Amino acid sequence: MPRAIPDASITAMLTREDALFTQRNVQSKRLAEDAAKHWLRGVPMHWMVDWGTPFPLFVAKASGVDVTDADGNSYIDFCLGDTGAMFGHAPPPVVETLQREAAHGFTAMMPSTDAAAVGELLADRFGLPFWQVTATASDANRAVLRWCRAVTGRRKILVFNHCYHGAVDETYVTLENGKLVADPALIGEPRDLTDLTKVVEFNDIPALEAALAPGDVACVLAEPIMTNVGMVLPDEGFHAKLREITRRTGTLLIIDETHCMSSGPGGYTRAHGLEPDGLVLGKPIAGGIPAAVYGFSDQVAAQIRKYISTRTPGHSGIGTTLAGSKIQLALMRTVLETYFTEKAFAPPIALAKKLEKGISDVIIKHKAPWHAVRAGARVEFMCVAERPRNGGEAAKVIHRPVDLAVHHYLLNRGVIVTPFHNMLLICPATTEAHVNTLVGTLDRCLAELMG
Repeated sequence: MPRAIPDASITAMLTREDALFTQRNVQSKRLAEDAAKHWLRGVPMHWMVDWGTPFPLFVAKASGVDVTDADGNSYIDFCLGDTGAMFGHAPPPVVETLQREAAHGFTAMMPSTDAAAVGELLADRFGLPFWQVTATASDANRAVLRWCRAVTGRRKILVFNHCYHGAVDETYVTLENGKLVADPALIGEPRDLTDLTKVVEFNDIPALEAALAPGDVACVLAEPIMTNVGMVLPDEGFHAKLREITRRTGTLLIIDETHCMSSGPGGYTRAHGLEPDGLVLGKPIAGGIPAAVYGFSDQVAAQIRKYISTRTPGHSGIGTTLAGSKIQLALMRTVLETYFTEKAFAPPIALAKKLEKGISDVIIKHKAPWHAVRAGARVEFMCVAERPRNGGEAAKVIHRPVDLAVHHYLLNRGVIVTPFHNMLLICPATTEAHVNTLVGTLDRCLAELMG
């Protein structure tokens, strides 16, 4: 029977670990004070303060899974830039390509000699024939929504409650007591987003059916598994029913694979035989430099060509100057050829299974009210006994003091996990010794918390 973790233990650990963090990181504290003079919120990108530490940890270098901070402290990185460094920091093939291609130009607003090969690789790996490049997955999602609205003539989209699709305004709508609510944290949004977006809970087939029945939704934009409120897996048969309903209602189905590309060389979509109309891939697709892609089926591509033949000439609202650059394509080619293969994915997935079991064994040992879950090379532990079935359930049990206490305990002992929840990635540079270190440290952390 799981035992509750005493609140006093959590508070005591947080207090102690905050003090230890400050003691360990004198140079980071100085850099934080200097950076605050000219950076909003003291960091180049405001999310960098969301680790919950007394001040940001400043990184000096990173290679593989090895990270060194400004004070010379060493870490094993299981966050890997929240998937951006999914194949490790500075992976040698990517570094080699960057060094070779840097002397030959970065961007020219023309297709490079790698363009045809990259298109073929994307089609081969992910199963859709037609692609476009953007700078980020957020840009890719925005472009996809425009295309879907254009070819269907429908205004609305549908997302799942507490989804994550980057900085796409229309996806920041949630359900509260059954009512649509635009996220009040969204900055400077003048529109009523509830007029553009429908929201249902993940795994809720009846609600999905009802929302799509009027035939006014251009597309469903979905993660194949929910990844930003812990990890919520689809019920058996959910994706098949999602595909059947979208086809029957004339609704396009777009799968955002950005956080799920760790599932295999064709992402979760190929690993589980999904049949979307479109795909979005971002973060690690070019080894960690800004790049993303989106792809469409033959049918949607034909609809786009027909639409383009009749549209008014002028700015489309899709695309940015640096998208599709020479350096993006060169790096994407290297990453797709080197890492998006069955051979490259097999060891990380096997090691992720060991990590999942190791964490589960620790949870059982301490009778903690937690659980572990895995998808491919991605593992998550959630500080709740029962697995949530949807985003609404998951949102109630994450971002709690216990999560923060565990994060700080691990960080102060040289293990980095994702700050927003408890996601862990295995990359080609991760070893069994790294996994054992994480599991052992978590074991000691839980021993202290459980008293």
